Amino acid sequence: MAQLEAQLLGMRKPQATTTAVLIIGGAEDKVHGREILQTFFLRAGAQNAHIAIIPSASREPAIIGSRYMSIFEEMGAKQVELLDIRERQQCEDPDIQKCLETCTGVFWTGGDQLRLCGVLADTPAMETIRQRVQRKELTLAGTSAGAAVMGHYMIAGGGSGESPNRSLVDLGTGLGIIPELIVDQHFQNRNRMARLISAIACYPDRLGIGIDEDTCALVENDGTLQVMGKGTVTVIDPGELTHTNHSDVSATEPLSLHNLRLHILSYGDRYHLHKRQILPTSHLQK
Repeated sequence: MAQLEAQLLGMRKPQATTTAVLIIGGAEDKVHGREILQTFFLRAGAQNAHIAIIPSASREPAIIGSRYMSIFEEMGAKQVELLDIRERQQCEDPDIQKCLETCTGVFWTGGDQLRLCGVLADTPAMETIRQRVQRKELTLAGTSAGAAVMGHYMIAGGGSGESPNRSLVDLGTGLGIIPELIVDQHFQNRNRMARLISAIACYPDRLGIGIDEDTCALVENDGTLQVMGKGTVTVIDPGELTHTNHSDVSATEPLSLHNLRLHILSYGDRYHLHKRQILPTSHLQK
């Protein structure tokens, strides 16, 4: 029975054949099935994986970093390193640079996305990560704050539960791994739909992606997004937007946005980021 369950679990997971970018909504399972973390481990090379943990977003980087180190070591990774980068000048350290040039997976933990960007943005370390992701040499994952930084523009903070308005969202510059996205995390769990819509009203040339807790948008090299985990991924596409009053109202007045496209994706659903269309549902099913 245990062997059969393991086979069925393996069938549900994306195939570990290529690198990918895993955008995780936070609070991913770290104890039981660990499906999302296991998928990162597999995509990073499984038993041959050399994983670098970057906990710079966290207020307690050593503690949170050590927890992820233990998880990936238990899974059987060949090498796991903790890059406890707290100052920008550390990004020029030869040992850190060597690790980022040779590792097969990088994992950004949660915390404060502004702190993470403040440490990594426009540094040699970040440029190495970006180039290796583009060359399909590196699997990258970010959870919570580590997910928020994936786009060129990022949600740095804001409120929830209101009508969309400009004051509801604080925007900043992210790390630009998938520039066309604006990502929000802990999405349905913290009622952030209006916040993401407010962000898209500011930048209607982008695509809004809201990711629930213990949920992952796994993005393949060809731009295909596939959903894993217990929740949903919300896609807000303003590509056919016909009207917004964004520039005509005050910061606290409600926003109008006409003809937004909305997709709610659950386990196994697939979406093409470049074509902005739903793809046939994967054979991976719960």
